[in-house]
Amino acid sequence: MPQVKIIAKNFMDMVASLSAIKLDKLYDNAFICEAILRSLPPLAKKYVLQMLYIDVPVSTKLMEEWVLADGLSKHNVAIDRLIQLRVLIKTVDRKKEVTYKLNPTFQVNLQKHVAHGGVLPRESMPSNITVRLPSLEDLEAYASEQWESFLLHLISSAQAERTTNFSSSMMKIFQRGLLSQREKEAPKLTESGFQFLLMDTNAQLWYIIREYITNSEERGVDSADLISFLLELSFHVTGEAYNMNSLTDIQISVITDLADLGLVKLQQGRKDSWFIPTKLATNLSISLSDLSSRKQGFVVVETNFRVYAYSSSKLHCEILRLFSRVEYQLPNLVVAAITKESLYNAFENGIMAEQIIFFLQQNAHPRVADRVPSVPENVTDQIRLWESDMNRVEMTPAHLYDEFPSRDVFDAACDFVRGYEGLLWEDSKKMRVVVKAEMHMHMREFLRSQKK
Repeated sequence: MPQVKIIAKNFMDMVASLSAIKLDKLYDNAFICEAILRSLPPLAKKYVLQMLYIDVPVSTKLMEEWVLADGLSKHNVAIDRLIQLRVLIKTVDRKKEVTYKLNPTFQVNLQKHVAHGGVLPRESMPSNITVRLPSLEDLEAYASEQWESFLLHLISSAQAERTTNFSSSMMKIFQRGLLSQREKEAPKLTESGFQFLLMDTNAQLWYIIREYITNSEERGVDSADLISFLLELSFHVTGEAYNMNSLTDIQISVITDLADLGLVKLQQGRKDSWFIPTKLATNLSISLSDLSSRKQGFVVVETNFRVYAYSSSKLHCEILRLFSRVEYQLPNLVVAAITKESLYNAFENGIMAEQIIFFLQQNAHPRVADRVPSVPENVTDQIRLWESDMNRVEMTPAHLYDEFPSRDVFDAACDFVRGYEGLLWEDSKKMRVVVKAEMHMHMREFLRSQKK
């Protein structure tokens, strides 16, 4: 069974992949410099702030003296990260001594930001123009509804409770790895798509944003400009309204795409239109590992493999169907059973046992979330065992040879294929041997040569 794994990078991984020219262009924005500083490991932050007003290169030996002996591994991780992001520039002199210096563009803009603070390119609109702005609770509900609609569209567009008009940019992201479509057939989830649905919301968001940035060049949008705007967006205030007239045409297109995912809410007044960032947008500059606040879970798993999902969400029900048999559904309760057949179906679709277990643990109901373990061990062990059953037999194309004319020819043939690591099985008593399919022609030539 093929094993597919999605890696949902965070923004700083995307930034680190940019060319040196694009990174320097990115660091012209003071807010980007602050976002980079926020994302760094603690020791890397310390180095940046310690070197912020040092204009001469700092030697490796001197930097190593800034940490205790047992912190050398963390020191190396911090230096590697700073070099990847081109925050530190490494130089080697004629004496082969390594020195480090802060990126001049990054250093100057961060100095200005630290000394004077920063002002966003756009200010929030006055309340007398933007009447009836949604409350923070309403905005969070809107973001959840949009994200759920997006995920339901992935599972089946017919199951979305209201029509979804996703932009062509978003559809390309779906088709890039989450959906596949053959001629005259409805789109189907790929193995990556099934795995994507079991991720937590933050990991899903990073994956979508990563793909959105990756194919930006195809839409005629510079990836550095896009990253700059998205990171800048994370400094806006959740729930405040910002005028759409302050955006460029490309930024308006990006905002429209983000509205599909629930990162912003669009509203129209008599004369002006504006966008309102949700928490999903303002969390963009935070690294994935920092988003540790977990939402309230809804799943209870019992030792008899019964699953009780206390939720009225259609999406939750559809996700449970990916690996369990839904037995009945009440207005706020879904009862399902994890069976061998339902898990085999999940494994065939590319979902792995550890992903199912992680989903159940991450979404454990508050009444069981504090238990250790939150999912009964007999259930998790059995899920892993059923997965190992699927991988127990490995199919290898092969050829069987028997009726050798003599023991000497049989032994010589075995030695021949064994030398090429093509021997799969041999029965010396009955003089039978099984070899890999790619060895078949070589084996035939060898046996012909033995006849001569």
